[in-house]
Order: sequence, then structure tokens, then C-alpha cells
Amino acid sequence: MGALGGPGAAIIVGLENVFPPIPSEIILPLAGFSASQGTFSLAAAIIWTTIGSVAGALLAYGLGRWLGPHRVRVLFDRVPLMKVEDFDKAQGWFDRHGRSSVFFGRMVPVVRSLISIPAGVARMNLAVFLLLTTGGSLVWNSIFVVGGYALGNQWYRIESVAGWFSNAVVGVIAVLLAVFLGRRSLQAWAEGRRRRREQSAAPES
Repeated sequence: MGALGGPGAAIIVGLENVFPPIPSEIILPLAGFSASQGTFSLAAAIIWTTIGSVAGALLAYGLGRWLGPHRVRVLFDRVPLMKVEDFDKAQGWFDRHGRSSVFFGRMVPVVRSLISIPAGVARMNLAVFLLLTTGGSLVWNSIFVVGGYALGNQWYRIESVAGWFSNAVVGVIAVLLAVFLGRRSLQAWAEGRRRRREQSAAPES
């Protein structure tokens, strides 16, 4: 970041999206701290890190679309510091939550770096993928960049927020899923009741 400024921050964050062991919970607050030192502006830190997030996500999306699920799992099994279980976790998120997983998944550690791959495997609409990825990345990046900016040379303290925030996101998803399933169950119950009434009211032949 010191050598390249905003583009340097974008490169590091982009790498985090294709190589999960690089933790965004450290990179993003450090970008905020760099902004507080005048390396670049706060707005530039948020914009450049979001550009890096989207670029890295696009690369992961393309990888998933090109390789398919079987070859992706083989790749994860062979690359050091990457685990097949991590891909399976991201795949499970995508299977359960569909499009919303791309937005909310950007705010959950490990999943955020890998959720783009199952989206590519499923050949999700690229425009929708970009919109959801940009939105989720902007929320996550802004929180940690602004936190690092506000804390100054104590920027590393915001890392403790990551677990709390991620758990909150998972909680929100669980509530939304419960509401959705509840509505579907009520609709199915009402439809079944209506059909039974129609059948009981129909004249016997």
C-alpha cells in the first residue's frame, strides 16, 4: 500500500478473494490506517478495496464456471493451505440460500472468499452476481476500513469486530430463512385447505 497506494490495496484485497489464507480482517483496517496517515483518502481506500474485492470475486467466479464442481474440488485438494471442506462449506451456503448467499456471504469469513466459485459453477447470471458482490463487498469493506481509519495506530483492534459482525449476519440470514419457510408453509396450508373445501363442495358424480 505504501508503494502503490490505492491500487496496492486493491491488489492485496483481490488476492484475498482467490487465496483465502490472506485475511481481509487485517488488510482492510490496515488500509483504513494508511488512509488516516495520508497515503490515500478514506473514500479512495473504500473504493479501491471494493474494486479489488470485485476483481478477485470475478476471477473466482470464472474459475468455478470454467472448471466445474469436480475439478474445483480436485484443485482445492492439491493447493497448499486450501481445504476441500472450505469449498464444500461455501457450496452449501450457495445451495441453501441461492442468490442472497452471494451478498451476505461476502460478510462471513472463509465463505466470503469462496462463495464466488459455486456461483460460477452454477453459472449464475453475471450482472446479478456483480451487483450482489459489489454491494456485499462495499458493506464489509466500509466497516473495516472506516474502523481502521478511526482507530489510527490501534487499527488491529477492529479485528475483534469480525466475529461479532459475521455472527450477526448469520443470525439475520437465519431469521430471513425462517420467515420465508414460515410463509411458504402457511401458503401450502392455506392452499391445501382451499382444495379440501372445493373437493367437499363438489357434487358427487
